[in-house]
Amino acid sequence: MLVLSRKKGEAIQIGDDIEITITAIKGDQVKIGINAPKNIEIHRKEVYLDIQSENTEASKDITNLLSLLPKTKKE
Repeated sequence: MLVLSRKKGEAIQIGDDIEITITAIKGDQVKIGINAPKNIEIHRKEVYLDIQSENTEASKDITNLLSLLPKTKKE
């Protein structure tokens, strides 16, 4: 893990397209701003993990989908 120190108003650049800026520091809370292309999804970690869990659960329901389809006869 890379650990960097930044002050309010300073930024971190990730690749060519992502910039993370420290917008405020109040007590033990840091607010950040993220500039990234619209095609990149950005979530808080706990939200991301919930999405992954829900996707895993949803995919379990379709594992037998192919067995439900009628078999076609090849000629």
